[in-house]
Amino acid sequence: MTGVSSFRSTFSRAARGALAGVLAAFTALSVAELVAGLVRPAAGPVTVVGGAVIDRTPPAVKDFAIRTFGEDDKTVLQLGILALLTLIALGLGILALSRRRVGAAGVLLFGIVGSAAALGRPDSTGMGDALPSIAGALAGALALYVLASKATATSVDGDGDGQAGAEGWNRRGFLAAAGVTAVTAASAGALGRYFAGRQGQGAVASRSSLVLPAPSSPAPALPAGVQLKVADISPFTTPNADFYRVDTALSVPKVDAATWRLRIHGTGVTRPRTYTLAQLLARPLVERDITLTCVSNEVGGPYIGTARWLGVRLADLLREAGVRPPSQGGKADQLVARSVDGMTLGSPVEDVMDGRDAILAVGMNGEPLPFDHGFPVRMLVPGLYGYVSACKWITDIELTTFDRYDPYWVKRKWARKAPIKTQARIDTPKPFARPAAGPVTIAGVAWAQHRGITRVEIRVDDGPWQDADLAPQAGIDTWRQWSYPWKATSGGHTITVRATDGTGAVQTEQRTRTIPDGASGWHSVFVTVP
Repeated sequence: MTGVSSFRSTFSRAARGALAGVLAAFTALSVAELVAGLVRPAAGPVTVVGGAVIDRTPPAVKDFAIRTFGEDDKTVLQLGILALLTLIALGLGILALSRRRVGAAGVLLFGIVGSAAALGRPDSTGMGDALPSIAGALAGALALYVLASKATATSVDGDGDGQAGAEGWNRRGFLAAAGVTAVTAASAGALGRYFAGRQGQGAVASRSSLVLPAPSSPAPALPAGVQLKVADISPFTTPNADFYRVDTALSVPKVDAATWRLRIHGTGVTRPRTYTLAQLLARPLVERDITLTCVSNEVGGPYIGTARWLGVRLADLLREAGVRPPSQGGKADQLVARSVDGMTLGSPVEDVMDGRDAILAVGMNGEPLPFDHGFPVRMLVPGLYGYVSACKWITDIELTTFDRYDPYWVKRKWARKAPIKTQARIDTPKPFARPAAGPVTIAGVAWAQHRGITRVEIRVDDGPWQDADLAPQAGIDTWRQWSYPWKATSGGHTITVRATDGTGAVQTEQRTRTIPDGASGWHSVFVTVP
């Protein structure tokens, strides 16, 4: 019985310490969230530490995360950070039972880590960004010190004598302190979320009140039949709510349109300019259907979509600033776009100014840009993967050279220049589908932005390549739907697709990963016909 009693005593003590550690961590995060809500929501410790993790993660790991978790990759990262903090908090809590100062010092150490991460972020505004982590660490250290004291204090009888032994700790005092800590932390967290929400109200209001002008150059009407009447094929125009989102922002920036500014400066800029949103909206606007593709899109992947964009021609702004493309003697060959969150993307100046519809977009599918997609202004250049062309929440454009500056993704071993590769995808039938024998429609989409699609071919098993039927082409900067009538026979079958672009080049069979300049290879699906 002595052994059982000793085990129970040890377990009870460890459980008290673990609870104290978790409550201390909860307090630290809640107080940090409160201070961040008052100072700057993007400076919260989970956000800044998560951003630091993303910045230091090898490209192959990022690619794996996007493939595995899709648009939930940021949520998985945040949950992983919280899980790790919980495990560390459990350990510090148990340690604090015998060494309170050491346990409290461990909490303070995490405050230092959070502060360093905040100050090291590209969008850091200075020492104020360190305040949430510092305040949270101080509150968490104090909470752990007090709770550990209560968890080990002896109870006192009516004569004032301490009751020693396994059950002699002050249960009532510990539970009271734990309850007060939990309520206080929860209240701080709720206030933090309230204040953070208030900081974003101006941005939400500015978007809600924004009325987009009519374009001076409307998008051409979509040809009849551009959307095939085939079940399960991707819609030609992707709804905003379904449009893919791949970026590094753990917290979506909420930018107030009234205070937003865009600066154009750098090498070869003879007339630096700064624009407000109102000034951009007062200019002639163009409207175009453009397909965007993420470089992280695997063969047959989902990170592609088409929208009707409204915006200002970027080349016009650059010419007004005195910029000339290299082919006309310009000094800069790279345009570096910077986001409000510090992200940098580099685009070839020649491509931006060669006559294609490179724009600073303010509208998407008839409404102001959603916050997830860059409100109030984002950049896009048809024919280039997003990581070198599609800067969201853009606030700065600097003209420079590729030799002089490496943007965010280039520093992480992605290619400096990234024209979109010719690709085709089978949307239906789905992989491992079991269609009935007889007539089956194979259908999907193909794209080669700024070159267009002129042919799509289908092969079943090892049979000959057969031409698919193409829907009308809306433009060379959009994807194109296709279909093929197949008479399915019993058994297992591999269906493969390939496309030919407007230059006559046939999509390569060679399979490559997304790193460093986009995936290539033919898409295929295996189906079983009963």
